[in-house]
Amino acid sequence: MITVKEYSGHIRNWKKLCDELQIENTLPREKREEEILVKAYQTWGCNMAEHLYGMFAFALWDDEEEKLFCLRDQFGAKPFYYYETADGNLLYGTSIRKIIEQPGFVKELNIEMLQLYMSLTYVAGENTFFKGLKKLLQGRYLIWEKGKLKVERYWTPAFRPDESKSLEDWAKEINETVAEIMTEVKTEDEYAESFLSSGVDSSYMLAMSNVQVSSSCGYEEERFDESRLAAETAKILGRDNTRCLITPEEYFEIVPYVMYNMEQPLGDASAIAFALACRAVAERTKLCYSGEGADEFFGGYNIYRNAERYGDNLKTFYVGNTNIMKEDEKKRILKYYDESVLPIGLVRDIYEEIEGLDPLSKMLNIDMQTWLEGDIYLNVEKMGRAAGLEIRMPFTDMRMFNIASSLPSKFKLNEEQNKVAFRTAASNVLPDEIAFRKKLGFLVPIRIWMADERYNQDVRDKFNSEMAEMFFNVDEIKAIFDDYINGNSDNWRKVWTIYTFLVWYEEYFVKR
Repeated sequence: MITVKEYSGHIRNWKKLCDELQIENTLPREKREEEILVKAYQTWGCNMAEHLYGMFAFALWDDEEEKLFCLRDQFGAKPFYYYETADGNLLYGTSIRKIIEQPGFVKELNIEMLQLYMSLTYVAGENTFFKGLKKLLQGRYLIWEKGKLKVERYWTPAFRPDESKSLEDWAKEINETVAEIMTEVKTEDEYAESFLSSGVDSSYMLAMSNVQVSSSCGYEEERFDESRLAAETAKILGRDNTRCLITPEEYFEIVPYVMYNMEQPLGDASAIAFALACRAVAERTKLCYSGEGADEFFGGYNIYRNAERYGDNLKTFYVGNTNIMKEDEKKRILKYYDESVLPIGLVRDIYEEIEGLDPLSKMLNIDMQTWLEGDIYLNVEKMGRAAGLEIRMPFTDMRMFNIASSLPSKFKLNEEQNKVAFRTAASNVLPDEIAFRKKLGFLVPIRIWMADERYNQDVRDKFNSEMAEMFFNVDEIKAIFDDYINGNSDNWRKVWTIYTFLVWYEEYFVKR
């Protein structure tokens, strides 16, 4: 007998799978998806993920073989963790907190992760901030049998450009694929809303859905406020729009809640705003769409414009979308520094597997395997779950990646535009001024707020605390903070990254 021991996710192509696996498709969703996992495993074994579209992480126990089988989806949209105890047991699941509360878990800080975190601002790779606790990385499965652990990779992203199609051909294929996915992303009896920024991803997603209510973040600081443009988009599409006005007081107040529910520190300032947005939407619905994945698949970030200039040098320094602190600076500020623990070490194996790709494809591949899994998807999953909100990401889909991985780089990025084919597809359902609008990112006025004496007292307190002295040369981090306060706004990310670690550490090692 096969038993589902742990599951988090949403299987999109359930109708086809129910027919194929002879499952009653009128079952309630939870029961239906458990049946799909069990019968898919019985039918296809370790290759079962090849047949599933969606977002998923799960653990199955096989009574007959006395074997545990755990799997995480191809992109890592859903998290999964595991820990081997001293007495030979395996603790596992989609939540770190549930694992660390179990007998046999020894809670110790993995100090090496701080050194990496100070550059990346998120946790990349299989190790975590808890010593011995590992992530099952995306595209992997785990087998635990007779006290022995085996982790295998079942999927590796591959880029094979197809030069035979025109831009219009690619745009048509993208449109048709998005249309197909949007019919699967929810059932007719489910009610969903959609996050909406000023960007093309969320606008295109809204246009292709039947969602009637969108939600946007807004600020009183006009240059950071995308909500006006988002409201205009919603009006053009004939949809309603709600605005979540985020104040600096709310923003700083919720930081401990975010770090606790994130379960590991995350120095992405947009995560705090996203947490507030999730709470607001959860007051009206328990299901929402979000547009993650399109940037990493189709070439959406401005840094990708440097791809050709970086060329072969990428493998010497490019570790993903963020790299805010260099080694000489970390040596000065960290009390524990190991010369062998370098961010580039996290991606050396990836560079070996992507040898021969063009520079842009290399950057996309690195970001998919580091930043997307470690920052973007983690934020969506943890903040949605904390608010009681299920977030589905239509663009995070193997069918979308199959297009993107075949798309020549010239249709991803040119001198005038990023995400060229994706935007061209979106222009079929959106006005050009929206489809081809310059990417702004998820803006947050943190660089202004954190310099304001009215809001930064906790930052000051943390930087001057005994807790900070455990990890940092306090004079050095105070100098970074003072330099930021005195006008060097480029330092805000460094200050924020140090602060979020200290808040997280207090939540998990001081308060609890």
